[in-house]
Amino acid sequence: MTRRPSQPAGTPSRNDNHNDTTAACPACGQPFTPAGRRRWCSDACRQSGWRRRHPAAPGTTTALPAPAPRVRDATIYQCPHCDQRYLGQQRCDDCGTFCRRIGPGGPCPHCDEPVAINDLIAIN
Repeated sequence: MTRRPSQPAGTPSRNDNHNDTTAACPACGQPFTPAGRRRWCSDACRQSGWRRRHPAAPGTTTALPAPAPRVRDATIYQCPHCDQRYLGQQRCDDCGTFCRRIGPGGPCPHCDEPVAINDLIAIN
């Protein structure tokens, strides 16, 4: 059996080098206790640090495209009981029942009543 040499008095033991010190976050300056290789206090600070290190090229913007209009807003519905038509509304105001989908359409430019495209296109 081999014997391990004893440690000199000035050498720290294995558990003496654990990290109890606090560090300042490079992004916000808040003090935090780093765990492992952690440099940032939060994921938000880590993300802002990455964005600071990688600025967007001048002239390139990442504008989000305008959201597409909802399909339901341009759809004509018709009540099966009272035959009332609605634009983008799936429930009848009078009966309270759900309406049938007729198809895409919009308001009539003359009378402002909901008109489906299928009503305007007549195939003989």
